[in-house]
Amino acid sequence: MSRLNPFAKLPGLNAASVLLVENEEHFQQSLAEALVKETSVTVNVRLAKSFPLPVENDESRPRIDLVVFIINLTSELSFQSAEASLKYLEPGYFLGKVCFMVTNARSSSVPAERLDAVRRLAASLHCPLLFAEDQTQQGVTNAAERLLTILKVAAGFVPFTTSLCLSNLTRSTLPPDIDQPSFD
Repeated sequence: MSRLNPFAKLPGLNAASVLLVENEEHFQQSLAEALVKETSVTVNVRLAKSFPLPVENDESRPRIDLVVFIINLTSELSFQSAEASLKYLEPGYFLGKVCFMVTNARSSSVPAERLDAVRRLAASLHCPLLFAEDQTQQGVTNAAERLLTILKVAAGFVPFTTSLCLSNLTRSTLPPDIDQPSFD
């Protein structure tokens, strides 16, 4: 098993590659289909349940421009899998090439501590944290549009903008009272 390195391969011509990592694969497939519909640039979508990625596909695997960890807040296993997978990424990925996408944040069955843990994780790695609605087609389309914006920057298709600059503008921050107990 190997670590994923952002600069080990040359970029594709007018193509961007995104790796969607989701343990449960509920939202992953519909998001991948929405991303591939993009016409201005060729989008290669790779799907994975977790890291590490298998070594046997390493030669045919394109350079990954953006890694998206999809976390379903109703599942503790989803968060644990994303957290465990982070150690298989080279540190260079955390310079604007990783983001977290959270689903089911509006669900009443989600403990507030789990959302706080995801926010802490994204803030500690200086990564953007996106919220997505996975129950409707419009929600999937909106999530794909937001990801495409980040992907185009990460792949170098937006002039005078780097993924590190975008990461600084969109990174997750913690409110000062996140470690304080809630009185709800």
